[in-house]
Amino acid sequence: MMTRKFLQTVCATAALTMSITVAASAATDMQKLDERIEAAHAVLHELMATPDKGIPDDIAAKATCVAVIPSFKKGAFIVGAQYGQGVVTCRTGHGWSAPAFIQLTGASFGLQAGGQATDLVLVGTTHDAFDRLLHDKVKLGGDIGVAAGPVGRNSQASTTDAANAGFLTYSRSKGLFAGVDLTGDVVHQNTDDTKTYYGSDITFESILGGTVPVKPSSQHFVRTVNQLFHASGAH
Repeated sequence: MMTRKFLQTVCATAALTMSITVAASAATDMQKLDERIEAAHAVLHELMATPDKGIPDDIAAKATCVAVIPSFKKGAFIVGAQYGQGVVTCRTGHGWSAPAFIQLTGASFGLQAGGQATDLVLVGTTHDAFDRLLHDKVKLGGDIGVAAGPVGRNSQASTTDAANAGFLTYSRSKGLFAGVDLTGDVVHQNTDDTKTYYGSDITFESILGGTVPVKPSSQHFVRTVNQLFHASGAH
């Protein structure tokens, strides 16, 4: 009898410990995703502080989607792995969508400046850019045109490549914002992190199409996108 009670106690304790561990792990995962969104917000916030050295007004006005892959400080950036984690939002008929999570793979993300990882910003400028992000992955320069974006409030995408590109791409390192060529890199949907963040398996089409409400932890990011890419209109 004592043995049975002891076994029941052990099983109950193990189950409770497991549930606490799972809950703690989920909380940790959510915290990491919140921090990723905050890091992306910080990148855009710094761009707003230097408009004369940022994304040109005409490009901001016609942007259909904006992806930010921030560098994670304090060792969170994996050197040599050649991939980055970020978020993307797209313009809808009623503002900018809730963010979805993405990964960028390729040699370009290995760019370093004095040992510091580089933040990346991808600006979709066509309807095709939005459509491509609804696929599991999109190869820049293969599935859709890509070019280094011009910098400066009054600059224009004057070259043929930039004018015809579905995505214009930028890097920021040590406060210096510049166009960067990401040809050959691949943008992947990060469905696992997206599911963790929203608590269910929601499609990218639903999120980026604007049918999913913006969660409180990403409202500041979406507001900043709306300020920086302020034109009205839908994708």
